[in-house]
Amino acid sequence: MPGPPRELVERLYRTPPDRFVAVRDAAAAEARHAGDPASARQIARLRRPTVAAWLVNLLAIERPELLADLVQLADALRDAQRELRGPRLRELSAQRRAVVGALVAEVRRLAAGVEGAPPGGRLPLGEVESTLNAALSDAEVAEQVRAGRLLRSVHYAGFGEVPRPQLRLVTGGEEPPAAPPRERRPDRGALRAEQARRAARAELARRRTALEKELTRARTDQERAEAELAGAAATERDGGAALDAVETELAELERRRAIAEQELSRARLARRAAERAASAARRRTGEVEAAMEALMAEEGDAGGGDGAAD
Repeated sequence: MPGPPRELVERLYRTPPDRFVAVRDAAAAEARHAGDPASARQIARLRRPTVAAWLVNLLAIERPELLADLVQLADALRDAQRELRGPRLRELSAQRRAVVGALVAEVRRLAAGVEGAPPGGRLPLGEVESTLNAALSDAEVAEQVRAGRLLRSVHYAGFGEVPRPQLRLVTGGEEPPAAPPRERRPDRGALRAEQARRAARAELARRRTALEKELTRARTDQERAEAELAGAAATERDGGAALDAVETELAELERRRAIAEQELSRARLARRAAERAASAARRRTGEVEAAMEALMAEEGDAGGGDGAAD
């Protein structure tokens, strides 16, 4: 029977433990409402992790590539233990401490970015470190850690700082008489270990140089981006001021336009009234002129009649 969706499980195990139950129950209820009672039961059976286990799960979910490196280191450690290579064990032990320390720092950083996570001072980072050390010593624990489904932290007391297998090389009685031939092997092993340490230091120096160059480039890019941001912000402010000025001018023009339109309307009304008055005056003038002409005609006729009588 398939389990709950992987995305849902990862979301649950990213959730801080004090909110885990509420989120899990809500997801189970949603599955039931969607008509999937089997998934709802499986979701409801998911158990809340401790804070330390949650931190390890968060690392496994968010940075799986770091845990893959941890597993490779664990394989190398187990091979060195089986082959009783003391110098190699010492080298790998130093590497283990560096890797675990870096992982614990990454856990702190990841937790700081999760809403509702406990404050940094209350994080059980010692339990996280113990669990990561256990993963280095036990392949089964390593797989559980990589799965991101831990419910509690894991402790392992059988992996010491000083490689114990090296002590087994000199147990079982007094040294054999043929000591000189046997001494050459540790010398070659020590030489190989020293070469490995030098190679590791050279690799670390190379990585440091590369990171310093990358940091310089990143800071230069940041400064350039900050300068561009400041310039863009100044340009935006200037553009806003120019837009405000244009809008103010536009508002004034709109006001003047409204006044001009009102004056034009009044002028049109006055013109129409004047046209009507002029038309009436022209009619009246025509009428008076016609009356004058008629009167003059009558006077002419009257004058002509008087002359004939004399």
